[in-house]
Amino acid sequence: MSIYYTVIARKTTILTKYAQYAGNFDEVMNEILRKVDRDGKLTYTHDKYLFHYIASDMITYLCITDDDFPRSKAFAFLNDIMQRFQRQYGGSAATALPYAMDSDFTKVLQNQVRYYVENPESSSVTKVQSEIDDLKQIMVKNIDSLTSRGERIELLVDKTEDLTNQSTQFQRQSRELRRAMFWKNVKMYLMIGGIGFAIFWIILSISCGGISIPKCRS
Repeated sequence: MSIYYTVIARKTTILTKYAQYAGNFDEVMNEILRKVDRDGKLTYTHDKYLFHYIASDMITYLCITDDDFPRSKAFAFLNDIMQRFQRQYGGSAATALPYAMDSDFTKVLQNQVRYYVENPESSSVTKVQSEIDDLKQIMVKNIDSLTSRGERIELLVDKTEDLTNQSTQFQRQSRELRRAMFWKNVKMYLMIGGIGFAIFWIILSISCGGISIPKCRS
């Protein structure tokens, strides 16, 4: 039993994620996040995998497990990370850039994945399970219901490549993305400032009799 992958996203914008194994998770998420409901709880089946998600306030909390992993524990895990995420970030997730929370929250996801996989009889897990809705009220659908005719979602998981110790790679990628976005914004602001100053100087020159603004100096 395992949690292979978990992600927190605003619509299709991934805010943070964690993968226990290698796989084409990002490719599959591009398809799923575009089509899931923005509010509610649901499980999708796909071969021997289960996709569980909770959507609340336009934020989707999703995990992929094998079909032996109890649904009750999967939704307990999702409720757990949802509460931790909301406590840590509040409303800032509504406007956050892609992967903005990855460097801080990936470690939380990693720890909670390990906790729920390795501690099946934990009393705290049982407590969370008792607080979630009756599983009979959470629908189960085939993932093919998300696709158009002729399309197919194909999840590939490489269990031989354990990524537990590679979370630093995700953190480095998110830092590089934030750094690139920062300098992009700086260049944009400098360009806007330069254009604004040029317009101001043109208006001032016209009003003051030329570029050397002789009228205004006198």
